Amino acid sequence: MYDAFVVGGGPSGATAAEDLARAGCKVALLDRDGRIKPCGGAIPPRAIRDFDIPDHLVVAKIRTARMISPTGRAVDIHIEGGYVGMVDREDFDEFLRDRARMVGAERLTGTFLRVERDAAGTHVVWREKASGQERRSLCRVVIGADGAKSGVARAEVPGGDRIPYVIAYHEIIKAPAANAGYDPVRCDVVYDGQISPDFYGWVFPHGDRASVGMGTEDGAVDLKKATADLRAMAGLTDCETIRREGAPIPLKPLDRWDNGRDVVLAGDAAGVVAPSSGEGIYYAMAGGRAAATAAMAFLRSGRASELKMARKMFLKEHGTVFKVLRSMQNAYYRNDERRERFVSLCHDIDVQRLTFEAYMNKKLVAARPLAHLKIGVKNVMHLLGIVSPKWS
Repeated sequence: MYDAFVVGGGPSGATAAEDLARAGCKVALLDRDGRIKPCGGAIPPRAIRDFDIPDHLVVAKIRTARMISPTGRAVDIHIEGGYVGMVDREDFDEFLRDRARMVGAERLTGTFLRVERDAAGTHVVWREKASGQERRSLCRVVIGADGAKSGVARAEVPGGDRIPYVIAYHEIIKAPAANAGYDPVRCDVVYDGQISPDFYGWVFPHGDRASVGMGTEDGAVDLKKATADLRAMAGLTDCETIRREGAPIPLKPLDRWDNGRDVVLAGDAAGVVAPSSGEGIYYAMAGGRAAATAAMAFLRSGRASELKMARKMFLKEHGTVFKVLRSMQNAYYRNDERRERFVSLCHDIDVQRLTFEAYMNKKLVAARPLAHLKIGVKNVMHLLGIVSPKWS
């Protein structure tokens, strides 16, 4: 009998398993093994602090973000007094899983099949990778952290089969030497309908490697061609390709994260990827911690209503940020004219400062009301077309 059975060994599931094991629970962590999620790999300083991420996992420290408009104009936003950390998911995720194991979680390798219930209780049925055999594991609570197309969510949580998502695709390449077009401490974010009609493309340094990719909701887009075009645009066509990866990324938190009985969701399975930016690692780990907290409350009290705590905790802290980012994506990502205006707006020094203060600390900054007012007026003027995009 496990207290908790965690399905999915990404940052969310591994964090939930570690927190539960540290609290003295008997925990199983089921992971498919061998899968690396496509991801730009950015983690803010708050993630490094909150989740005790060792420096050796940070393969690059980004000091500048370059926003590139459809016409090729660029705005460099310098990160004052800090950096954005870059991790390689192949190593980062494995570190988190192994850390959970070291504090007591039992690692299992296989594929989730279903949840069954009988007089003995709740059973997770899964297929063991090594033997190919079905296994049944008895547990008191299940945490579904198995991605945007979560099998746990689809089978157990109302609405879990209707999560909207973008398809992300990237290629990990051997990084070129620093040159006029590539800077190993700068992230490039490309807002261009030729690369993505409704999201963006990116070039993110990873030390001796780089992640080059894009995302879109449009199923008609040829992801590999768009990424090839992005590589050509960035002068990266001749760089060696190390691996290629694609996966869905959710766009909106689900309305329910639990089944009112014995299952709670976390991470991509719950839809917690930031709109506009697509940032997921920090929010996945925060969601995993919220799910673990709710699961522990449930295990102590036996009340299934405690599982609702996960969603309430997460949205209380991050819900407003998600709403603001969703509004921004809806306003500016719809066509190239709007994308041009968005990058133009990023010239404003107040926009730059407030954006990165919010990104680094995962909180909306309210300390400078006049700056907020100024940005709000500029934003409305751009959306109404009262002003033209200006470039310095």
